[in-house]
Amino acid sequence: MSPLLTLGIIIAYFCLLLLVSFLTSKKGESTSGFFLANRNSPWYVVAFGMIGTTLSGITFVSIPGMVEKTGFTYLQIVLGYVLGYVVIALVLLPLYYRLRLVSIYTYLEQRLGFWSYKTGSAFFLLSRTLSAALRLYLVAGVLQLAVFGPLGIPFAGTVALTIAFIWFYTFRGGMKTIVWTDTLQTLAMLLCLGTSIWLISEELHLSFSTLVSTITDSSHATLFVWDAKAPNFFVKQILAGAFITIAMTGLDQDMMQKNLSCRNLPEAQKNMFWFTVILVVVNVLFLCLGVLLYTFAAAKGIGVPAKGDDVFPFLALNHLSSVVGLAFILGITAITYASADSALTSLTTAFCVDFLDFQHRPEAQRVRYKNWVHLAFSLLLALVILLFKLYNDESIIATLFTLVGYTYGPLLGMYTFGLLTTRTVRDGAVPVLGVLSPVFTYVISSHSAQWFWGYQFGFEVLLLNGFLMFLGLWFVSARKSL
Repeated sequence: MSPLLTLGIIIAYFCLLLLVSFLTSKKGESTSGFFLANRNSPWYVVAFGMIGTTLSGITFVSIPGMVEKTGFTYLQIVLGYVLGYVVIALVLLPLYYRLRLVSIYTYLEQRLGFWSYKTGSAFFLLSRTLSAALRLYLVAGVLQLAVFGPLGIPFAGTVALTIAFIWFYTFRGGMKTIVWTDTLQTLAMLLCLGTSIWLISEELHLSFSTLVSTITDSSHATLFVWDAKAPNFFVKQILAGAFITIAMTGLDQDMMQKNLSCRNLPEAQKNMFWFTVILVVVNVLFLCLGVLLYTFAAAKGIGVPAKGDDVFPFLALNHLSSVVGLAFILGITAITYASADSALTSLTTAFCVDFLDFQHRPEAQRVRYKNWVHLAFSLLLALVILLFKLYNDESIIATLFTLVGYTYGPLLGMYTFGLLTTRTVRDGAVPVLGVLSPVFTYVISSHSAQWFWGYQFGFEVLLLNGFLMFLGLWFVSARKSL
C-alpha cells in the first residue's frame, strides 16, 4: 500500500468527522450539550454508536487472534455480557434517570457520602486515562508503521496528530458530536470487517454456503467448555462476563454518559437491549474472521505469528490484498477513535462535575473551565502514550491492563453496598478502603495457587476485589438510624 494513498483516505475520513462535528455543534457551545447532548439523543443512534465505544483496537485484533487457542469459547463471556446488560437496563439505568445524574458517581455522594463520591470518580479517572491511552498507543503504532513512519514523521508527531484529531472534533460539541461520530465510526468499522471477510472468502474461493460450512466444521468452532477445572469453564465465563459488564459498563461514566443522553428511561433501555443484540452479532463476525484468517494462512502455507494479536495485522498488511490492508487500518482507526473520543469527553465531564463544583457556577464560566479541562486531558493522554512508548515492554502493558481492571473492583463494591444495604458508612474511611481492596486482591490472587490447592484467579479477581470492598464498607458502617 502507498503510505500517501492511505494517508489521503484517512484524512478524508477525518474531514468527514469534522463535518459531523461542525453540523452537530453549530447551534452553539454549552455544557449541557457537551455533557449529555441536551438529553435529546435518538436511542437507535446511541445503540449503534455504542458498539464502537465498547470495542476497541485491541479487541479488533484480539478476538480474531484468540480463535487458534480458544475457538469460539469467547462467546461464553459474550453471553455473560448479555446478562450484565440486562442488569444495567433494569437496575442501574432506572436509578440514574430517577436521580437525573450527569456524573453517575454523584449517586455515591447521595448514598454513602462526600469522600465515597470522590473516591469513585477518582478511580474512574485513573482507569479511563490509562485504558484510553493504551488503546491510542496501539493504534498510533499501527499508523506509525503503515502511514506516518514511511513519510518520515516521528512517533511523537503521530501521537500529536492522533490526539489533535480527537480534540478538534470533540472540543465544542462533546457528547452532542460523539453520539453521531461514534455511529459513523461504528459503521466504518463494520464495513471494514465485512469487507475483510468477503475478500478473504474470495481468496479462498468460498461461496456463502461453503463459507458457513468452513467455519462450522473448523476445529476452531468449539463453543462451550464443561470441564469445571478449565480456565474457560462455561459457568466461570458466564459469571465473569456478567460482572465485567456491570462494573466496566454500568459503573463507567464513559459508557453510561451516552445512555443518559437519551430522551427518557424507556428509550435508554430500548437502546441498551438493541445494542446488546448487535454486539453479540459483531463478536460472532469477529470470531468468523479469525477462522478465515487461520484457514487462509494454512491454505497458502504461511507461518503466522505465535502471538494471536499479531495474526490479523500480519496477514492484512503483508499477505492479503491491499484493499484488506486498507480496511484493517481504517477499521482499527475507526474503532479506536470511537472508544477514545468518548473517553476524552467522559473524563472531561467527570472531572468538571465531580471536582469543579459545576452546579454552582454560571454557564459562561462552565464553558471556559470545560474547554481547559478538555485540553488538559488531551495533553495528559499524549504524555501517557509517549511514556508507554518509552517503556515499550509487553509485560508492563499487560500489568497496566490488569491494574485498570482492578480499579473497577472498589466501584463494584461501593455500588453493591449502596444498592443492597441501608447501612451508613464512616465516609472518611472509604478512600483508604479503596486503596486496600485492590492491594489485598493482588496479594490473594498472586498466592492463590499455594493457598487454595492450585486454584488460579482469572477474570474473577474483579469479584474478589468488589467483595473485599463490600466487606470493608460493612465493617466501617452502622445500621441506619430511623
